[in-house]
Amino acid sequence: MRGARGAEGARQWCWRWRRNPLRRRDDVFEAWIVLVVWTVMVLGGALAGLVTARAADESFTRLRQDRHAVPAVLAGGTGSAVPAGESAVYDRVRATVRWRAADGKPRVGSALVPSGHKAGTRVTIWLDPQGRPTTPPPTRSAAATESTLLGLGAAVALGGLVFGAGGLARWRLDQRRYARWEREWERLGPQWGHKTP
Repeated sequence: MRGARGAEGARQWCWRWRRNPLRRRDDVFEAWIVLVVWTVMVLGGALAGLVTARAADESFTRLRQDRHAVPAVLAGGTGSAVPAGESAVYDRVRATVRWRAADGKPRVGSALVPSGHKAGTRVTIWLDPQGRPTTPPPTRSAAATESTLLGLGAAVALGGLVFGAGGLARWRLDQRRYARWEREWERLGPQWGHKTP
């Protein structure tokens, strides 16, 4: 019984593809629209997600390779500083620090450091390739999570865009059908009021 219902459902779903006297050219066109939309949503969404996740992962890997940690000394206390919103966890604050550059010259700048320390405390800061203070690179696990989320977001965005475009195409097709039916009704409707001899 269940198999018969499944076969009947498949026949109903595929009626636009089978030859029958009620099938119109618009029905075949609509079937192609549905097939293309679902194919692009599934395959294109998967591809967009993978490409985005891979690009994000490579970007995070580059950040980990480009940024390096150096020892520094706090120029002022961080006990009353306001937490920096750009930190992943709000236990870091922006403070003035002193460190030695790769050429040995002393440098002074603002960097993210752990909160609650006095002036003169040794801390670790992160520098970009130009030697400027920057945020720490994401950890491997954080980068993997963010890459996955970005990939999923790209897949959903592409799927939604394609689904919307398919819906718009089907709506335009329906408008064409309604206009055709209206013309046919105007042509045949008056004949229904006449009695045949």
